[in-house]
Amino acid sequence: MKEGVFTIIKGKKVLIKCRSLIKLLAILAVGGLIIFAAIMFIYKPIYSVTLNGEFIGYCTDKTEMQNKINTYMDEGSGENVAFVEINDLPEYKICFLKKGITTDDEGIFNKVISQGKNYYTYYALVEDDKEKLYVKTLEEAEETLEQLKEKKSANASDITIEEKYDTELAKLTSTNDAVSKLYEEKKTDSNRIMLASTNRGVTTRVSTSTKISSKKVNLGIKLIEPVKGIITGRYADISSVRSSAHTGLDIAAPAGTKISAAASGTVVFAGTKGSFGKMVVISHGNGVQTYYAHCSSLLVSKGDTVKQGQAIARVGKTGNATGNHLHLEIRVNGQSYNPQKYLY
Repeated sequence: MKEGVFTIIKGKKVLIKCRSLIKLLAILAVGGLIIFAAIMFIYKPIYSVTLNGEFIGYCTDKTEMQNKINTYMDEGSGENVAFVEINDLPEYKICFLKKGITTDDEGIFNKVISQGKNYYTYYALVEDDKEKLYVKTLEEAEETLEQLKEKKSANASDITIEEKYDTELAKLTSTNDAVSKLYEEKKTDSNRIMLASTNRGVTTRVSTSTKISSKKVNLGIKLIEPVKGIITGRYADISSVRSSAHTGLDIAAPAGTKISAAASGTVVFAGTKGSFGKMVVISHGNGVQTYYAHCSSLLVSKGDTVKQGQAIARVGKTGNATGNHLHLEIRVNGQSYNPQKYLY
């Protein structure tokens, strides 16, 4: 009987201690909330921004800042600017500053873009593997060819269009002057071969004006699969993550997987291009080019001659990519074609 009473008393003491502990924890929690509220009243969350390890200021919203930088890289600023190459991007670290301390979003943005390299876009009219002259837009280039055909110029079927990207803007010609300079009288012994390759500048742009084709054309070469993997994005797909129809084929593969050249050719672009991230473009002659985007690293440089099957890059997720994959494109005279009609 005494033992039972002792047990009851001991239980009550434990219960009292538990209640006391709960009260103490409640008091600490309330105190913590009060302290946190006081800190938030005095301080505000902000982002410390560094560039190449050097502090360059504070910004209010890192997402807004990075989106603004990405948009500038994709679109550039100024006439005929296609995109801006920025290799070193800022790093953000959250911190708390006293209210009243001003941020410098515009100053940070200007410091980041000041290191950028502008790439200009224009169009070359190419004949016999030589760039004859340059015009400002694709419409002007197409109008030039149309007028040459209407005038029955001897070289009308031999001239092709190459979209150009270079760090310097070429001297541009008006449509009328282009027609006048390119026009040739018909010759009975004319026996031209149409070529459309280039070693100056690079065709790399993919934008809302890119043409999508469901046809299959003769490339004049046989391609091999540049990487083994799972297809995660089809040609011409429409997605919320893109501003236009998908101009290539996405093949998912582990990070670092070797990417091979689909065919022999010359590297006409190897660098970083906005939402494409690190990218390689290879020209195979006759206007045929292949694109390899979102790479983690590049193994070739502009001007290199590569063989079919040679390692040119490694799979990654640079640029606008949510996972490791290769974005593969096939272009003929600036128009994209479905890679699955040739591969996979």
